[in-house]
Amino acid sequence: MAFEGLGERLQATMDRIKGKGKVTEADIKVMMREVRLALLEADVNFKVVKSFVNDVKERALGQDVMTSLTPGQQVIKIVRDELTALMGGENSRINLSNKPPTVIMMVGLQGAGKTTTSGKLALHLRKKHNKKPLLVAGDIYRPAAIDQLQTVGKQIDIPVFDMGDKVSPQEIVTNALQHARDEHLDTVIIDTAGRLHIDETLMNELKEVKGIAKPDEIMLVVDAMTGQDAVNVAESFNDLLDITGVTLTKLDGDTRGGAALSIRSVTEKPIKFAGMSEKVDGLEPFHPDRMAQRILGMGDVLSIIEKAQENVVLEDQKALQKKIKDQSFTLEDFLSQMDQVKTLGPLDELIKMMPGANKIKGLDKMKMSGKEIDHVQAIIRSMTMEERENPEKLNASRKKRIAAGSGRSLQEINRLLKQFTEMKKMMKQMTGGKGKKKNPFGGMGLPF
Repeated sequence: MAFEGLGERLQATMDRIKGKGKVTEADIKVMMREVRLALLEADVNFKVVKSFVNDVKERALGQDVMTSLTPGQQVIKIVRDELTALMGGENSRINLSNKPPTVIMMVGLQGAGKTTTSGKLALHLRKKHNKKPLLVAGDIYRPAAIDQLQTVGKQIDIPVFDMGDKVSPQEIVTNALQHARDEHLDTVIIDTAGRLHIDETLMNELKEVKGIAKPDEIMLVVDAMTGQDAVNVAESFNDLLDITGVTLTKLDGDTRGGAALSIRSVTEKPIKFAGMSEKVDGLEPFHPDRMAQRILGMGDVLSIIEKAQENVVLEDQKALQKKIKDQSFTLEDFLSQMDQVKTLGPLDELIKMMPGANKIKGLDKMKMSGKEIDHVQAIIRSMTMEERENPEKLNASRKKRIAAGSGRSLQEINRLLKQFTEMKKMMKQMTGGKGKKKNPFGGMGLPF
């Protein structure tokens, strides 16, 4: 996940100041040096880093902080607030016209992921805004670009308009707009051509397409893994086309994440979406406040709740919540919950979004993909109901039988039992009572 390196550095810096009863100017100076280094290593634009550090330092040295009873916590709050402001402050919604069709023009360099992002955006608008999108194949230069968009459209059951690669993009867009009106499709998403670099031919064509389409949204798609170059690309496209928003792709990859922290400041245009996986539903609205909290290890419970509300069947959740509270949650309950959890995304990524998850030993090495969840379910299904209710009865001979029945190793079985025990401890801390934290999922009962 992007920002992991930055997050670790910032969290370590915050931890050193968190519990201090008194914070001196020297403490702030040392902390700001560490923050500056962390941001620069994450490939954040140096001008953005300088401005950010100065803003944090000025606020941190204010009288309200220095005389506070919890100055360490106050400084951390300032860092979080400034980090949020740096990325845009709040979620910026996509521009949707009151007079259909809404026209969205997808622009960016070749390889940034415009075509797949166009499909993901179409699916998002259908699911979240009840729109009827039309995908337009406006890239006539890249080999197989039209075929790729057709494949994406077929996969998500959304129509694709194309006229082949022998017609100009300007003519394609003109006819696509008329087609959308004729078919009563209220959203047109134009997949435009990109280049390996910005050139005059590309920009002139995009300007002409913009003049014809009169888009409500010009969405710049940027590959977050390109680092500082992503900021330069964003600045160039913004200068020439006056973009309205940015979508960052590959934020789930091993990237420093500095682009996300720089683009908003440099272009003054909001990051509206983030590509969090390669799946067709892997496009998420970008929430600066939630991302800031994740970077600082404070978790992102709201995003998990939204995922749960979309995908989890809520029946019988009160009964499950009671089981979690009285510690009678069993492997059988775990089995049924895993079916629901699989719809939310990789379990390891979900757990990392929990507050304090960065403190859990070994979490950074934990991997639990859909395939691995299937393995866990196979192990549990090879147990008798009595064993699922009372896993402490699993002796060596029973484990050997379960291993043979599930096709998994004894080590995997022991690891599952250990993880289940640790999970129950985490659940106990999250369910309220005896001064513990309340379960952030309320009545939904989800333990993860």
